[in-house]
Amino acid sequence: MNTVSDFSFDEHVADVFPDMIQRSVPGYQTILHTIGELAKTHITPHSNVFDLGCSLGAASLAAARNSQHTQCNIIGVDNSAAMLERCERITASFHLPNPIALRCESAMDTKIENASMVIMNFTLQFIAPEQRETLLGRIFDGLNPGGILVLSEKIQHPSEQGNHLLVDLHHQFKRNNGYSELEVSQKRAALENVMLTDTFATHQARLKRVGFSDVVMWFKCYNFCSMVAIKDPNR
Repeated sequence: MNTVSDFSFDEHVADVFPDMIQRSVPGYQTILHTIGELAKTHITPHSNVFDLGCSLGAASLAAARNSQHTQCNIIGVDNSAAMLERCERITASFHLPNPIALRCESAMDTKIENASMVIMNFTLQFIAPEQRETLLGRIFDGLNPGGILVLSEKIQHPSEQGNHLLVDLHHQFKRNNGYSELEVSQKRAALENVMLTDTFATHQARLKRVGFSDVVMWFKCYNFCSMVAIKDPNR
């Protein structure tokens, strides 16, 4: 009997990642577009923008393209060398108002400082649950007053019945995008041990505990959402 290995951001995933995420995450382009809109209004002069878990740089590019109003430092961070290798080739092909600097390291090891914007686009769900609050606390401390964290995540519904409904809708979304029943099943099995999801209430409570003054869920489709956590301008 064949077994399904745990999901890993290796060279194979890097090769197919753009197609995979488009067919797997509902509203992904809307999320990227809105990251760009938030960049226009929240990136401040001479500040840092961190994209933690940048993969192939889509969110970093959205921020870079929409930061022409000010000079800033955009930093993409990922611990997968395979992803960063491709990310470097992609981002280097664009003439950007603010170039993207790439770092091969874990988000847990990244020093967050002088940040007006931090992006975690489907990244926190791959961090061990017991480390998530520590990481978010470090992000909060490194954000300037009025800074924002854009956090996109796959989430759980609080009831088992509701969660099943959303999971079924998501699986149908993937089938409609060309995934076979076997591929849907194998992908779920591969992610079970490496992507442990929370409810929105858990995310909200944790973000408030580390100091964010407000948490706004601006997007939700099935069991995927994106939120903006805001640091009080007076802190």
